[in-house]
Amino acid sequence: MARAGLTTERVTLAGAELADEAGLDQVTMARVARRLGVKDASLYSHVRNLAELRGRIALLAADEKTLRIAEATAGRAGRDALIGYANAWRDYAHQYPGRYLATQTPIRIDPELAARAPGPRRAVELTYGMLRGYGLAEPDLTDAVRLLRSTFHGFVALETAGGFAHERTPEESWGRALDALHSLLLHWPAPDEGDTT
Repeated sequence: MARAGLTTERVTLAGAELADEAGLDQVTMARVARRLGVKDASLYSHVRNLAELRGRIALLAADEKTLRIAEATAGRAGRDALIGYANAWRDYAHQYPGRYLATQTPIRIDPELAARAPGPRRAVELTYGMLRGYGLAEPDLTDAVRLLRSTFHGFVALETAGGFAHERTPEESWGRALDALHSLLLHWPAPDEGDTT
């Protein structure tokens, strides 16, 4: 029987908080149970296993991050939208490092669960919408999405690992990187004549 007051949402949030404090790889059923003051077995009435819990953490984080990006880009276009988008991404990664990592880690998520989660789908819509404002169409849209994700995630990963050991602050470099991305998106290169993709 499920413990009174314990829900799938509470278990997921406890796992997400643990991920932020100790790291995603430190999230175990036993540690989440201890955090909630219950026996391990109590959790299995709400999540099937650790893989499902981590999948739920990733979906929770995707929803949260997407909401922030949506708020930061509402009514904006071009450079303003790009900066709002990028800053919302980076701020979320700093505030919720474990949850953020769950959105960037290959985690097997139950397709039914993923289909009901609005975050990932909405994230794609927001990203493509912002990039269409630069006049991009496929296949350039996909290439630009990959460029942005690689840049944002790479910067955040290096920054949080202390990888920028230079007197120039990461904040200054972040601003210049966004300026460079904006310029590139405005002047996206045409495909090579021999490119058949």
